[in-house]
This record gives sequence, structure tokens and C-alpha cells, in this order.
Amino acid sequence: MICQKCGKNNATTHIKTVVNGVVHEKNLCGYCAAKEGYNSMSHNSLAGMLVSMLGEAAGVRTATSAKKCPNCNSTFSDIAEKGLVGCGECYKTFYEELLPYLKRVHGAAKHTGKIPNKAPLMVRPKELSLDDLRLKLIELVREEKFEEAAIVRDKIKEMEGKENV
Repeated sequence: MICQKCGKNNATTHIKTVVNGVVHEKNLCGYCAAKEGYNSMSHNSLAGMLVSMLGEAAGVRTATSAKKCPNCNSTFSDIAEKGLVGCGECYKTFYEELLPYLKRVHGAAKHTGKIPNKAPLMVRPKELSLDDLRLKLIELVREEKFEEAAIVRDKIKEMEGKENV
């Protein structure tokens, strides 16, 4: 594949970006990629990837930089620069800021752990609690996934009905 910028060299860097649901792809040679600043990306480690993802948010969110973790005094910009959360309390302090990135990296924001297939039924996780369902409903409405939100809303009503009986 030939570089889309210079049209001469073989493309060695392939960049895919999604902006407002529209996918844009670039195929660049090493020289053109370096000129556009793609040579400085270090996704060799999880920390490097988090720094690149959180770094974008740290520049945009200057107001949250003033908020500090009561336990380790880390700010959100500190976390974005290092790619590492200071302590367990940081997850509570910066919950709103970290949630989108945790979901992007891990696929979910709640740790479920692993359960062996041979585990007894009593060890297996139960259905989501009412609080979990309410949080999920809020999240689905925020993401404008109204059909899924209606299903979750119906589950909440059903569970509330069982509690009142």
C-alpha cells in the first residue's frame, strides 16, 4: 500500500480514527507519519496507552485538575500524565473522569472477577441489584440507547414490584 500523503513510499503506519461515528483511515509512510507527529506515540505498554488517552482529557478538563484525592493528593492531570492511578481512593474521587476510559480499556467499569465453570451455583453471581440497574438505566439514557433503556426500566419495575409484595 502506498502512502496517502506523499504517494511515493510504502505505507507502514495505519491510523484509524472515529469521530462522531465516522471512521477515517490514513495510511502513511514512516517519514510522513513522523511529520504528522505519530512517531511519538508509545502504546508499547498499558501505561503508555492510558497516558495518551487520559492526556487528551487532562488538557480539556482544567477545572477537575484542582480536585485532589484526599488520600494521596493526586490530581486528575497527575493521573493523566503518569497513566497510573495514585491509590484506591482516586477511583472514588475521580469516578466521573475515569469511567469513560475504564470502559474503553476494560470493556466495563465494574470488576467481576473470574468464576470457574465447575463452581457451585451459590458462588455464581446473582442478577444485578436495583441500584446497578438504575445506574445502567442512567448510562443508557445518557448514551441515547433508548430501546435498551426501556428494557432495563421494565426490569426495574418488575424488581420493585417483587419487593413490595
